[in-house]
Amino acid sequence: MEEKKEYLFKVLVIGDLGVGKTSVIKRYVHQIFSQHYRATIGVDFALKVIHWNDDTLVRLQLWDIAGGQERFGNMTRVYYREAVGAFVVFDVTRASTFEAVAKWKNDLDSKVMLPGGKSIPAVLLGNKCDEMKEGLMKNKEQMDKYCKEKGFAAWYETSAKVNINIEDAAKFLVNQILINDKTYSPLEADPDITNIGMNVEEPKKNCCG
Repeated sequence: MEEKKEYLFKVLVIGDLGVGKTSVIKRYVHQIFSQHYRATIGVDFALKVIHWNDDTLVRLQLWDIAGGQERFGNMTRVYYREAVGAFVVFDVTRASTFEAVAKWKNDLDSKVMLPGGKSIPAVLLGNKCDEMKEGLMKNKEQMDKYCKEKGFAAWYETSAKVNINIEDAAKFLVNQILINDKTYSPLEADPDITNIGMNVEEPKKNCCG
């Protein structure tokens, strides 16, 4: 009987201040929700263990990146290093947080890439969908077009409060990461723990495909 394959993946959770990044993580990892989380300072961490199938165990290291004014500074390069996937979160009730999505995605693409120079898979989350929506979220076709233009792998309406689509969004992202792992992992390497972002020199910036 073959031993279970184990993976450790670093996933970023980024977006403007107050969009619910911490709430999304707490709901996904601990199945809890609170109205009273304090603003994240710098970066916070959470670990989610997923029994993906009978042969695969995935450990997701979720990095909750502060959405404050330092967001596009040099520190984010340190935080982003070795990430293999990302959630970009905005608040569907605040159009300004959606307008900032493109900046977050550009920042992400300029600071971390897969070994082949391709952008890491990013999923866009329109959080607080249990409340009144503003802007593009009212139009699915426009959102599909926007995500294709900006290079998002997918988008989901989510609610940490009432637990809508967070599990589905995470499953989609993990599946994309596993596909990339098969693509970019060296064939001769067979470590017990695999992280496709580990020990890869930072490639030069180029345009995302």
